[in-house]
Amino acid sequence: MAVKFRDYYETLGVARSAKDEDIKKAYRKLARKYHPDLNPNSKTSEDKFKELQEAYEVLGDPEKRSKYDQLGANWKNGSEFTPPPQWEGNIDFGEMFGGGGQGGFGRQGGSFSDFFETLFGGIPGGASGRGSRTRANAPADAETELSLPFSDMHRGTPQKLTVNFGKSQKVLDVRIPPGARDDSRIRIAGGGPDGGDLYVRLKQQPDAQWTVKGDDTESVVEITPWEAALGAAIEVPTLDGRAEIRVPPGVASGQRLRLRKQGLNIRGGGRGDHLVALKIVTPKPMTADEKRLFEELQRVSHFNPRTRSQTA
Repeated sequence: MAVKFRDYYETLGVARSAKDEDIKKAYRKLARKYHPDLNPNSKTSEDKFKELQEAYEVLGDPEKRSKYDQLGANWKNGSEFTPPPQWEGNIDFGEMFGGGGQGGFGRQGGSFSDFFETLFGGIPGGASGRGSRTRANAPADAETELSLPFSDMHRGTPQKLTVNFGKSQKVLDVRIPPGARDDSRIRIAGGGPDGGDLYVRLKQQPDAQWTVKGDDTESVVEITPWEAALGAAIEVPTLDGRAEIRVPPGVASGQRLRLRKQGLNIRGGGRGDHLVALKIVTPKPMTADEKRLFEELQRVSHFNPRTRSQTA
């Protein structure tokens, strides 16, 4: 069956001679740009993100990249493609998503293209995670959801998952990889009811302390009016514990300070950033001295934030 050829190098914007490190950098840069969390309700970004994932699944793995490179550099992106007669796919599709029942970081947001499935999926002439079994006689796959705390999604953890299939029940070992994201899927080869695959869709439990924005995290930290006016060194919570941060003089409520590389783990290495959203709060109730000092400030200050120009 002819399919449309996909130039994975063109998708990631790298040369065919690119080093593994350059491929990883290109993927991470583009994946952040088109990540669905940063582009809500954008079908174009969602499709582009899927294309990037598919390209990196191949070029980011030395064995898959080697097989792909055997096709040569003469194919044009979008041209009709049929695997050559001598094609001998021997890649375990199950390993790509953490086969062997251990689980792995699966496809996020949908299936890969027909081109990918033709080369690496369970189609005659391609490889299959279950030997020579084809789609026609493959057992049905199943899907379930697993709700996890924010910390487990970030750090990764082994889990025992009990799944009910009608009258039958299975207890499976699932490894949650570090940096897993909400609504991502993990594939467990043979974990389905009749030997098919089980896809575990991860759901992040609400967390009052952290807000997730792509690879970054954010927390709200309260400061006093004098800390906002004069500046201060304060301790703030991060995923790795408490950290000291410098509040510059004259900050406004709602202003954000950035702690680099203290956000979420990123698949393939690296960390996002942690943002500290400042919230100015006044003492309540105020002591007599606090009230007197605020009244004195009110008397001597000519500052009015509701006017465009300020005079001393």
